[in-house]
Amino acid sequence: MPLVKHPTASLGLGVISHTRTPRVLAANQFWGTAPLLGRRIVGLPGKTGDESLTFQYGENRIGGKAVPFKGGVVSNRDVRFLRHRAMTRWVMGVLAALTLVIGISILHAFPPNDDQDKNDQDTPKKVGKEEKRRQKALRQEMETPYKKWLSDEVPYIITSEERAAFKKLATDDERESFIETFWERRNPNPGSPENEFKEEYYRRIAYANEHYASGFPGWKSDRGRIYIMYGPPDEVDDHPSGGNYERPPSEGGGETSTYPFEQWRYRYIDGIGNNIILEFVDTTMTGEYHLTMDPGEKDAMLHVPGVGMTQAEMMGTARGQSKQDRFQNTNGTTIAGGPDGGQNASQDEFTRLDQYAKIFMPPPVKFKDLKAVVTSRLSANILPFDARTDFIRVTDETVLTPITVQVANSDLQFQNKDGVMHAVLDIYGEITSLGGHIVNTFEKSLVIDVPEHELQIVQGRKSIYQESIPLKPARYKLSLVLKDDLNGHMGSEELGIIVPNYGEDKLSNSSLILADQIQPIATSQVGSGPFVIGGTKVRPSVNNTFTTDQRLGIYMQVYNLGIDDKTHKPSVEVRYKIEKDGKPLLDQPEDATNLKKASQQFTVIKTMGLKGLTPGKYTVQILVTDNIKKQTLSPSATFEVR
Repeated sequence: MPLVKHPTASLGLGVISHTRTPRVLAANQFWGTAPLLGRRIVGLPGKTGDESLTFQYGENRIGGKAVPFKGGVVSNRDVRFLRHRAMTRWVMGVLAALTLVIGISILHAFPPNDDQDKNDQDTPKKVGKEEKRRQKALRQEMETPYKKWLSDEVPYIITSEERAAFKKLATDDERESFIETFWERRNPNPGSPENEFKEEYYRRIAYANEHYASGFPGWKSDRGRIYIMYGPPDEVDDHPSGGNYERPPSEGGGETSTYPFEQWRYRYIDGIGNNIILEFVDTTMTGEYHLTMDPGEKDAMLHVPGVGMTQAEMMGTARGQSKQDRFQNTNGTTIAGGPDGGQNASQDEFTRLDQYAKIFMPPPVKFKDLKAVVTSRLSANILPFDARTDFIRVTDETVLTPITVQVANSDLQFQNKDGVMHAVLDIYGEITSLGGHIVNTFEKSLVIDVPEHELQIVQGRKSIYQESIPLKPARYKLSLVLKDDLNGHMGSEELGIIVPNYGEDKLSNSSLILADQIQPIATSQVGSGPFVIGGTKVRPSVNNTFTTDQRLGIYMQVYNLGIDDKTHKPSVEVRYKIEKDGKPLLDQPEDATNLKKASQQFTVIKTMGLKGLTPGKYTVQILVTDNIKKQTLSPSATFEVR
């Protein structure tokens, strides 16, 4: 059948032209009026003449006229069929719209009856399902803190038996009792008010968060997990930037270029063995180190042919004759053997698998490596002292709460013992919930021994003690009692403390601590002793009072910084401001080098001299801006210079 080119019709919207076979056009276009407006449709073949049917805007019916067309005509019967089809569709559309409008009107005019809803809820079927859903949601909400304790606080040290038993508990009282028993089992001196294992555990979490965070909290990283479980390694071989690397013979020798990596060595780990070497590699160059079984994973040239070859490969004496043969190893590594084709025993396939499996198992509940602190008793009278509390986030559900107590040595009685002036201060603390439940207690005896000729100098100073207690976000009452053991003088104080809930999303900060001492500590001292936060010794000024010959220390942790999806790094700005009587004295930005070390958590550490300040009261403010989350913080604290 020949194609027919139709005349064009000019509309306000443009000119449309069609070229189709008559039968295809009739089948495709005769089912509505809108697509045909302004178009000319050819007739059916079989008649002589040039005839067409035209549709125009503004007409209330379809009109047809015979136009001479070579090949056929459109009859009046076809025109009536089209008009009937169009009118039918229009009427059906109007009826559907009216039905919808009437239905909506009835719904607004007759709202649901509350009594009827109650009656509906009384039916067994509906009540059962809705009540079950409600109870399930409530149960999940109530269980959330305990689930977080299980998954976010003790996942590395809880045994499989303990985990199974905890999941079977039905009430919060049972869970609280379980948690108390859990820590008591690990108490190096069961029954004592102090639990050094628990305190050390949470100190390690705080250190991991400060040093190993990268896009997620440090305690979730492999380095953080190993540190929390086994403490600081005896030796660390750190390659923070990667680069050129001389392989040891056990890895085949030769030179290559590596990703950032660290090797931790433990002389002994109970239940695992001697000389344990663990390797962490950052193959993404984003600070996200992961524990690897394969010493060859750190090789940045591993997949580059002809580069970074081992000494054996260059000599052609390796087990395989090319670099590709490394990928055929059956021991789970991608390293070549030494020049003699051998590897050391630590690279044996089964040895590595066994070590890798054991290293992540919860450590046995033993107390050989911990010692308890014996504390003293208390009596009565008057002894003045100062106290303060600070808050450092450990996990979403645990906040490390350092409690610092300060007493003037001039208020203590010293006794001469063979030319040595001797004093003893007993400290007792008790933390209770608002319901009166004892959450934690601690006791400590401070002994002060000084030569007789230095007594006058020492009496002009103050003695400071600190106890760090892990607490859940809530309100508590802190009761402190101090006693001079020689004369029986005693002082007491009760403080209401609110442990903050830091959450996971909102930009937040720890306490802003003004300290008279801030200094890094040796790796062997990390997490031990008072005034230690992570890897830094921070001794707060209890009453924020300084002299001009001291240095003002500033310490604060910033949490939940936004991470850029592309760089895997935060974008944060920090400024320090000092004012006196509303007049600015200092406005200084943080060193950009320090900001580059930030991850989701950033630690503000700053010290500055006070010699140029006149006596009086000052305000220090830290301005933190998260450029990714578009959130800011501006905590402040006052201090006095004398």
